[in-house]
Amino acid sequence: MNSQPLRFAMIGAGFWSQFQLAAWQELGASELGENEPRGNAQASAICVAVCDRDLRKSETLAKRMGIKSAYDNADEMMAAQSLDFVDIVTNVETHGLLAKLAFDHKLHVICQKPMAATLELAEQMVRDADRAGVQLLVHENWRWQAPLRRLKQILDSGRLGEIVRARIDYANSFPVFDNQPFLKDLQQFILTDIGTHILDAARFLFGEAVTLDCQTRKMRSDIAGEDVATVMLRMEQGPTVICNMSYASRWQYDRFPQTMVFVEGTDAGVSLDTDYRITVFGNGAEDAQQVLPKNYAWSDPAYALIHSSIVECHRNLLKSLCGAGIAETTGSDNLRTLRLVHAAYESASTGQIIKLEYPS
Repeated sequence: MNSQPLRFAMIGAGFWSQFQLAAWQELGASELGENEPRGNAQASAICVAVCDRDLRKSETLAKRMGIKSAYDNADEMMAAQSLDFVDIVTNVETHGLLAKLAFDHKLHVICQKPMAATLELAEQMVRDADRAGVQLLVHENWRWQAPLRRLKQILDSGRLGEIVRARIDYANSFPVFDNQPFLKDLQQFILTDIGTHILDAARFLFGEAVTLDCQTRKMRSDIAGEDVATVMLRMEQGPTVICNMSYASRWQYDRFPQTMVFVEGTDAGVSLDTDYRITVFGNGAEDAQQVLPKNYAWSDPAYALIHSSIVECHRNLLKSLCGAGIAETTGSDNLRTLRLVHAAYESASTGQIIKLEYPS
């Protein structure tokens, strides 16, 4: 494994970039100060530059996070800096072009989800990375939430017997448009934004799907896309999985941004319920535990669960870049999640059940 910190640049200085950088600094060091590593990870990374098409934004973020260099031209930055990889935290429409620039500079790429606006472009990005001999990784952090990781361990233990069916609920009334107003203008909203996470979590927990059925609805009148979606998956290994997504749900106990999961097996059941409570039910007995996310000083309390998962996702991707492991969410793997998202839109528009195929 490479013992020296990897040098990287962040492209994009919007809302999420500050948290993305703070999470990296848990695994690495700042160029300013004493260069002392933060955290106990063996692999580390140092952000040496920030780029945004609005130079004022990149300069502001760089100064705030203790990074020496700021740019408004990604190509110039890649040519000027000695980099190992770039972390792309920009709007989805720019991902393909920015990734191609990085591949031309022989740099590894970490890209925010969704990887690309179309399947064709995502597939091209994977091919381009292979040709350049570099890694294309997708920052899919949702599956790295501590409660979901523990739930996966329980599912894999066999305690439930054969898994028969499951429900994944991400439904709340959080004002998501306050921090990210551009989301109001998306013609395709919740399946692209949250659906990418939830459908990837379904794959993580239950494997691949063979058929998909989806219905969507727009509840708010001031947005362009859908803010409610229900997806039914039939998985290769047999269970039926329902994924409910909504930013228009009003519950007595609104627990943004928690994901609730309910699983039935032939021998037992398990629930991931409010406030990170995981309970296994079987033979009249209950086994309950609470799996809390780690808190960081830089984390926004409203997003603490998400921010802690960013650190763990970084850790997994960094090990891959350092040659110390294999990333879970490579570009090739994330293509399977994107196919579910696009199949969901096709099903919603046609009213048909979609049979899923995965090219080798």
